[in-house]
Amino acid sequence: MPPQPPKQVPAKDRERAQWNARFAPEHYWFGTEPTPFLVEQAHRLKPGMTALSIADGEGRNGVWLARQGLKVTTVDLSPDGIAKAQRLAAKAGVSVETICADLEAWDWGPPRFDLVVGILFQFAGPAWRDCIFRAMKDVLNPGGLVMIQGYRPEQIAYGTGGPPFVENLYTVELLRTAFAEFDILHLAAYDREQPEGMQHRGGLCALIDMVARKPAS
Repeated sequence: MPPQPPKQVPAKDRERAQWNARFAPEHYWFGTEPTPFLVEQAHRLKPGMTALSIADGEGRNGVWLARQGLKVTTVDLSPDGIAKAQRLAAKAGVSVETICADLEAWDWGPPRFDLVVGILFQFAGPAWRDCIFRAMKDVLNPGGLVMIQGYRPEQIAYGTGGPPFVENLYTVELLRTAFAEFDILHLAAYDREQPEGMQHRGGLCALIDMVARKPAS
């Protein structure tokens, strides 16, 4: 019998394994503090708001939202990331609903969140990104907020994190167009030193932040 070709591992399984490998150690890959962008937008948050944090990894952003009194659901592909998010929430004395799921296959459900947060989820290429943006809009209650942070194309030259694919990165024009039917409350492109954890390479990052409100009707 001729030798059999090696079995191909589905891309999603490879991606899950890569993130599990990052998140398996006891320390937190990106640290336990939230991204400064969320902290700077804390004045928009009210206790009791329902919030969804996508691709939340080890939970640093979702747990911080829960500490502000929000009712938080976090979703991530990595079981090891979800387990660490649960431990982080327990240590902080807050409750967070954690869901281990692939965002492409997950049923986002009907409008039920007052806030949807997506921080640096730039594993998504243009077609998938458009689907994620659409789902973020659809799952928001009327008048709800979306908060997005991403890297700009200049990030590739800095080499301090993020994907090496320029098509995955954001510009002011891209976000403004993608959320044209929303009220843009905040949209800023800037560079910032962002040492975010033991395994994250510190240094200058090319960032872009957006806060937008869904029409009330």
